[in-house]
Amino acid sequence: MKRTFKWNNIFLIIIVLALAVFPFVSESRTWTILLTQIFIFSILAMSYDILLGYTGIVSFGHAMFFGMGAYTTAVMLKRIEPTMGVFLLSIVVGMLIAGIVSFFIGLLTLRLKTHFFAMFTLAISGLFLVLAEKWRTVTYGNDGFTFKAPEFFKDRIMFYCMTLLCLVLVYYCLRRFVNSPFGRVLVAVRENEQRTLSHGFNTLHYKVIASIVAGIVASLAGSLYAVSLRFVNTSVLSLDITLDALLMTIIGGVGTLIGPILGAGIIELSQHYLSGLAKDYPIFERWIIFFGILFILVVIFFPKGVVGTVREKLWKRRTQSSKTSTKDREKEVL
Repeated sequence: MKRTFKWNNIFLIIIVLALAVFPFVSESRTWTILLTQIFIFSILAMSYDILLGYTGIVSFGHAMFFGMGAYTTAVMLKRIEPTMGVFLLSIVVGMLIAGIVSFFIGLLTLRLKTHFFAMFTLAISGLFLVLAEKWRTVTYGNDGFTFKAPEFFKDRIMFYCMTLLCLVLVYYCLRRFVNSPFGRVLVAVRENEQRTLSHGFNTLHYKVIASIVAGIVASLAGSLYAVSLRFVNTSVLSLDITLDALLMTIIGGVGTLIGPILGAGIIELSQHYLSGLAKDYPIFERWIIFFGILFILVVIFFPKGVVGTVREKLWKRRTQSSKTSTKDREKEVL
């Protein structure tokens, strides 16, 4: 197991180094922008995986935290001089707001179970969407507004490196989080909350903290997303953002962290190529239908997501090989 863990880390380091070098050796501006979007949505998907994959919480209101980060950064960069310091401060402020809101929403909603919780989070997210549409003096409603990014990010490669660095740091921190004793309790809550309660754990306490962590990370993704577009409107609070995070998590593999990153890549690349094909081939004009077919096929052939299914098959092979080797040793002894 230690040897496998070591090789997995080496493999991840090689991928990160390759991604870091890519924009400097490639002249494709399109790929640089596309990979930047994948990095941002990977952060969002990992934040959702903390809820769905490790705590067993299905939320339909996760976009509200994404939108909080996006609007906080956009408003601060528009009303204050768009420097790097202001940008970093806006990220911190957005995380703080998302953390406070997720704390109170968690206390209000996490006592509910299954679909009741999901519907309640959807309703609260809808309230934030209506607030953004009506508070036009700040948000400019559905029309949205543009703003200037820090001078440092006028070069897309610099912003690419920034998002990649954020992705690596978030992955490392979340991996430490889920592999800690606290994370093990979250998995126990996901598997059997009543039994976890019977062992003396306050499950509400653990679920609220998981909600806060997920909200803070989603806010970071929203801040980066707003700067990548230099524009923000109420779409950052829409249900589509939550559904994208849900699909990325399910396709990649629930409860894996690497899975949501892979899922973000699959979905973003599929949307990019299918929408591009629609320009040349009329049959792809309804590309969302083909995307739905792709999702159905992934769910059928990879019921636990791509990473989850591959990991399960590898585990079965190792188990079978270990049993076979044990039997061979017993025969030798006899």
